[in-house]
Amino acid sequence: MMQNVHLAPETDEDDLYSGYNDYNPTYDTEELENDTAFQQAVRTSHGRRPPSKTSLTSSLGRPMTGAIQDGVARPMTAVRAAGFTKAALRGSAFDPLGQSRGPAPPLEAKNEDSPEEKIRQLEKKVNELVEESCIANSCGDLKLALEKAKDAGRKERVLVRQREQVTIPENINLDLTYSVLFNLASQYSANEMYAEALNTYQVIVKNKMFSNAGRLKVNMGNIYLKQRNYSKAIKFYRMALDQIPSVHKEMRIKIMQNIGVTFIKTGQYSDAINSFEHIMSMAPNLKAGFNLILSYFAVGDREKMKKAFQKLIAVPLEIDEDDKYISPSDDPHTNLVIEAIKNDHLRQMERERKAMAEKYIMTAAKLIAPVIETSFAIGYDWCVEVVKASQYVELANDLEINKAITYLRQKDFNQAVETLKMFEKKDSRVKSAAATNLSFLYYLENEFAKANSYADLAVNSDRYNPSALTNKGNTVFASGDYEKAAEFYKEALRNDSSCTEALYNIGLTYKKLNRLDEALDCFLKLHAILRNSAQVLYQIANVYEIMEDPNQSIEWLMQLISLVPTDSRALSKLGELYDNEGDKSQAFQYYYESYRYFPSNIEVIEWLGAYYIDTQFCEKAIKYFERAALIQPTQVKWQLMVASCYRRSGNYQKALDTYKEIHRKFPENVECLRFLVRLCTDIGLKEVQEYATKLKRLEKMKEIREQRIKSGRDSSGSSRSKREGSAGSDSGQNSSSSSKGERLSAKLRSLPGTNEPYESSSNKEIDASYVDPLGPQTERPKTAAKKRIDEDDFADEELGDDLLPE
Repeated sequence: MMQNVHLAPETDEDDLYSGYNDYNPTYDTEELENDTAFQQAVRTSHGRRPPSKTSLTSSLGRPMTGAIQDGVARPMTAVRAAGFTKAALRGSAFDPLGQSRGPAPPLEAKNEDSPEEKIRQLEKKVNELVEESCIANSCGDLKLALEKAKDAGRKERVLVRQREQVTIPENINLDLTYSVLFNLASQYSANEMYAEALNTYQVIVKNKMFSNAGRLKVNMGNIYLKQRNYSKAIKFYRMALDQIPSVHKEMRIKIMQNIGVTFIKTGQYSDAINSFEHIMSMAPNLKAGFNLILSYFAVGDREKMKKAFQKLIAVPLEIDEDDKYISPSDDPHTNLVIEAIKNDHLRQMERERKAMAEKYIMTAAKLIAPVIETSFAIGYDWCVEVVKASQYVELANDLEINKAITYLRQKDFNQAVETLKMFEKKDSRVKSAAATNLSFLYYLENEFAKANSYADLAVNSDRYNPSALTNKGNTVFASGDYEKAAEFYKEALRNDSSCTEALYNIGLTYKKLNRLDEALDCFLKLHAILRNSAQVLYQIANVYEIMEDPNQSIEWLMQLISLVPTDSRALSKLGELYDNEGDKSQAFQYYYESYRYFPSNIEVIEWLGAYYIDTQFCEKAIKYFERAALIQPTQVKWQLMVASCYRRSGNYQKALDTYKEIHRKFPENVECLRFLVRLCTDIGLKEVQEYATKLKRLEKMKEIREQRIKSGRDSSGSSRSKREGSAGSDSGQNSSSSSKGERLSAKLRSLPGTNEPYESSSNKEIDASYVDPLGPQTERPKTAAKKRIDEDDFADEELGDDLLPE
């Protein structure tokens, strides 16, 4: 083994490398073949015998590992972590996990009766109640939220007392106390219990142990603003502003905006201007810019209004352009992503922000345009130019359309038409909106040909414009082609299922076509959308009346008068239905209510007078016939009825005077002379001979006139037949329309104790139709332009949101 080892010559007795090749022969494995003891152990079981108490040594004299020498076990520190111990002897069982010791003892049971555990459970219950209160508030159940908040407050006070008994006061959970009080105050405010809310906020604010409690004075200011206590609201807003550090910039801006709105409420416009100007210089936003314009409008500063409008236009929207949602390539993965984000919550929020900006700009322009220049037209032109130079270019056309609408409000139809005609060469959307409005204007002026042409232009420019299709249907309806009109209304509904005008008009069309079931279905659908529409309720009642279902008609009319209790036509229609059903008392009640609200309806007056005569209260009928005589002074029948009522009630002198007055006004009235002759005979007056002579002369003239008419008819047979046919058709046409007048006249003629003639009123049916502002003749379609905003909605009173517990 050593023959291949070359030792360095011993030139120096202090060799640095000497001894490196020396090693213990115990580790020599190549000489094991010559080791007799090793070979014997391999061939026999000598090596597997248990160790004896004597020290075992190898053939080379090395002590064996773990052997006991001199009665002391060798320490085995190197493997103690594996489960061995100092006293471990060779041959003991290997048990590193200690499994021979048996199972572990059971865990110690939790003592639920301990004070600490009770406090822990109670604290958990308080947190759960606060969370439940917040969830109930978000779901709209304000009463339940308040009850939960009160319960949490009671349990939290019990928790504090128990904690004070067990631990020192410094260990009290202040965060839990703060959240409980804050939630309770918020719920009080949500339930409009403002006094309790203010008291709770005061408890929080005055406690110095609560950090940052001063900012809750914003909520206190909001409550005072709701109570219209504006001075205190401003005071608390300013106190909160002083306690909020400047690093919280957004919170400070919101508080200053609330201060500005409160100053507008109090009429302190200069102070409001200072607040909004500061906001627009630090962090401009749409609401502050709009309110700044309102403040300058209130003080009448034209130049400042212009500058404020320009600042409003320049407010950044901070939204992505629409080009982001257009796929630049045909990559399916990219298209899928764009399709996913095209209508997500972020995109919807961007649309809402843009719509809000357009609303503020349009309202501000309509507000300041009439006052910033000498005329509103010049003011609108200035606003249009400013808008064209901004990021809201598409609003310029809408402002032009609003300019035309302003001309309409000023009754300047020619200028409105001229303004709208300017859009005929614009893009399709604007052209359709302008043409829709022009069609509407010409329709109101009954120029149906022009209305039809502009309706066609609007439909051709934008086939999916429901207002244009509705106007086109109206023009076709006016020409009498109801089937075609229904098709246009159906197409408008297919394009926009919320187009209530088209749905209403198609119901009227079906009623014209006598398709009553379909008409009723349309009006019932519309009633589900417009729950409080008086026109829809009347149409449903009218359809049921035509279908001869008076009970349903009465029920819907009752709903109608609950919405419009002063509608005289609805009340009179109810009276008519009850009269047809034979319920005179209910009929009288509704006819009387109708007369009380509109005492000039001849049909109602006639029915009330006939009712009092029928019930033998002629004195009460006199005032109704006198009013009818005032309304129709050329109709002799009302004055004859007044005289008749005096005669029936026994006041013959008053009756005689009335007949004399009638004879003076109508000297050729035969009926008046007959009653004069009868009364003078009964009373014994000398004028009887005079009136009798006049009566004979008039009767003779009447006979001569009738003979002439008869001879003329005999001499012209063919002409007579033609006239009779015409008269017959006229009478047939008017037979249904004169039903009510004839019924009342027949009732008056058949009254007991009278044979005097009573001339019937004209054969005109009571006009029971409701004035339909949405009907085909007066339907006002929506324009395709942006929805107009009421100029009265100027003050933007929106405040910063109350701080709510998470």
